[in-house]
Amino acid sequence: MNLVAFDAGEGPLWGVSAEGGVIALSSEFPQWPTLVSVIAADAVDQVLAAATGRAITHPEGSFSYLMPVADAGKIICVGVNFPDRNAEYKDGQEAPAYMSLFPRFASSFTGHGQPLIRPGESDQLDYEGEIAVVIGRGGRRIPQEQALAHIAALTLCNEGTIRDWVRHAKFNVTQGKNWDRSGAIGPWLVPFRDPSQIVDVTLETRVNGELRQSDRTGRMMHPVAKQIAYISTFTTLEAGDVIVTGTPTGAGARFDPPIWLKPGDVVEITAQGIGTLRNGVADE
Repeated sequence: MNLVAFDAGEGPLWGVSAEGGVIALSSEFPQWPTLVSVIAADAVDQVLAAATGRAITHPEGSFSYLMPVADAGKIICVGVNFPDRNAEYKDGQEAPAYMSLFPRFASSFTGHGQPLIRPGESDQLDYEGEIAVVIGRGGRRIPQEQALAHIAALTLCNEGTIRDWVRHAKFNVTQGKNWDRSGAIGPWLVPFRDPSQIVDVTLETRVNGELRQSDRTGRMMHPVAKQIAYISTFTTLEAGDVIVTGTPTGAGARFDPPIWLKPGDVVEITAQGIGTLRNGVADE
C-alpha cells in the first residue's frame, strides 16, 4: 500500500492505494491535512494500518492524482549524477568532487496522469526521469552512514526542463527548471523500509513507448546517502522535504537534432519497486 494524494471533484484528499482505486482516509485524520503532515507526524504506519481490510472508496477513473508533496518545504534537485550524463558535457572532467544542486518550486510540478505544460515562450520542453526521496526525520549535518534512516518515502519525478531557458544565465538553471506544471511527481509515495529500495534499482524513461533513459542507482556518482549528508550540511532538512536524485543520460536535448516533447507525447518513468509515473504533454 502506498500513500496517494488525489482529487475526486471536491478538493484535495489523501489516502492509500489499493487494487482498483484508492481508500480515502483524510477525513478520518483531520489533524493531518496533507501527506507531508502525515510524514511530519511520523504517522505513516498508523495511516496504513487504518486502511487494512477496507474497501476502496474511489475506483480508478473517478479521481485525478495530485502531486503528493505539494506543500513540501524544500525541493532540491541533484544534477549530472550519472557517469554517462557527466560524459555528455565532453569537458574531459572526471566525476566531480561535489554535486550540482538547484531548487524547484512545488508549483512547477503536476501529478500522475496530468499533462506536462509546454509554455508559449519555448518549444524546448524536455524530460528527465528521476527517483525522488522524501525526508521523514529531519536533521542538520546528518552523517552519511545514518542518512538513509532519515527517508520516509520514495516517489518518481519527471524533472521537466525548458532547455533554452536553462542557458539564459551564467551561474544557474533555476529559470529553466521552474515553469508551472512543466514537471511531475508521483504517482504516490512508497513507504521506505529498507536500503535495498534505493541503493541499486533500475530507473527507465520511455517516450511514446520508446526507451530513452536507463540506468541503475548503484551507478550514481553521488549516492542518495551522500546527497542527504551533503545537503544537510548547509541547510536543515525537515520532514516532507524532497531530494530529486539525478537523471541518466538520454534526455531529448542529447539527440542530434534534439527531440523536444510536443502535445500528444506520453512520457513514462519507471523504477523498480516504485511504479510508473505517466504524463502526456499539452500547450499552455
